[in-house]
Amino acid sequence: MAGRKSQRGISFFTVIFIMAVLAAVGLIAVQAFPSVVEYQAALKAINKASQGATVVEVRSIFDKAADIDAITSLKGKDLEIAKNGDQMVVSFAYDREFHMFGPAWLTLKYRGTSRPGR
Repeated sequence: MAGRKSQRGISFFTVIFIMAVLAAVGLIAVQAFPSVVEYQAALKAINKASQGATVVEVRSIFDKAADIDAITSLKGKDLEIAKNGDQMVVSFAYDREFHMFGPAWLTLKYRGTSRPGR
């Protein structure tokens, strides 16, 4: 009799488990990705807005950029604006919540500050 060779590979249940984990990660990524893109656009907009000379001008520049980039989570009135020497420092903070399933929620906390000289 020939000896039995041990089988190699993964079982059907392991494949199902891996697919379930990938589906859960995909669900989170699909909901979070647009929010992350909006955050990146908001950072770009506050860096542009920090070139303004007055608070009103900074808010106006940001609102125009927000209209162009479809930033809906943040408005010019939500910005914190301070003057550091001769430069305007613009910052913001906001939270986004996404309902996942049952009692589970995904909360993303965004914070951003303009960079000097940009």
